[in-house]
Amino acid sequence: MMKAATLTDDHTVKIDDTERPVPAPHELLIEINACGVCTTDLHMYTGSLTVDYPMVPGHESAGEVAAVGDDVDAFQVGDRVAINPSIPCNECRACKSGRENLCHDLTSIGGAAKNIIDGAFAEYATVPIGNVERIGDLDYRTASFAEPLGCVINGIDQVDLTSGETVVVIGGGFIGQLLVQTLRTSGAGTIVLSEPVAARRKVGLKAGADHAVDPGDKDPTAVIPDLVGDVDVAIEAVGFPETITQAHALTGPGGRTLVFGVPPEDATVELSPFDLFFEEREVVGSYSLTPNTFSRAVTLLDNGRIDVDTLVTDEFGLEDLETAFDQMEAQKGLKKMVYPNR
Repeated sequence: MMKAATLTDDHTVKIDDTERPVPAPHELLIEINACGVCTTDLHMYTGSLTVDYPMVPGHESAGEVAAVGDDVDAFQVGDRVAINPSIPCNECRACKSGRENLCHDLTSIGGAAKNIIDGAFAEYATVPIGNVERIGDLDYRTASFAEPLGCVINGIDQVDLTSGETVVVIGGGFIGQLLVQTLRTSGAGTIVLSEPVAARRKVGLKAGADHAVDPGDKDPTAVIPDLVGDVDVAIEAVGFPETITQAHALTGPGGRTLVFGVPPEDATVELSPFDLFFEEREVVGSYSLTPNTFSRAVTLLDNGRIDVDTLVTDEFGLEDLETAFDQMEAQKGLKKMVYPNR
């Protein structure tokens, strides 16, 4: 038996004793030692993202191999791994072109996808052998960042960042802060963070932003160009139509606007097609991660390129997952971590 945190309805988490899963021939049984709480998990909890209840969320995780399937030779009990929750079909056109995140039949372990299976807010989870990366001596909390960092790397890949370019990040929550750090590591020149919460602006400056502006004080579309000139890349990390419009307004000629935050499914924004034509401005999206960006994320974490300690503000046992969600709804703190086997 094992304990799992199950969403039974919106705003309802039940800690259940359930059967420990048995790995299929090409799967591993992973003891989950750390799992980050993602905004996607929060959307599932609040009901703003449609999922079929009951379900076990949690998709930013790392742990130890507890058992191996009958056909597994490459891993053994005791191996320490980070888990990529996105399981592609490996047969569709998107998969064959290296864009597994756009798989026509994508399955997610506890995350958002066409198919969702139980995730990592549980003491154990089964995972295909192609969905783990060895982490050596890297601590589990840090290794659990591989999934969100892989998503961030995928997003930065979409805008073809060139060394020295000027980048604006709108939104200084966890993902916004992770974007700032990764942009600095990836060679961005000037980085500006737009964030209304003073404490988050302070974290952003520590994380690598050169400037942090308060959008509640002055209009960023007026302040930022005066501060840094033309903006090459504007990244929206909130998911609101108004901030997507703001990011696009900030993007200079030849620049790229990246929609990274998760907008409402029915949201729309107005864009000028003439501006896209005459100034060669681009609007691109970024969804999830690929096996490639996940592997690169593990490498960055293993080499200390990302400061995890600055980002983790709250830690919980499995039984307090609902408290973590409530704090996120109230916008308290940054990254919430859950330790299912604590």
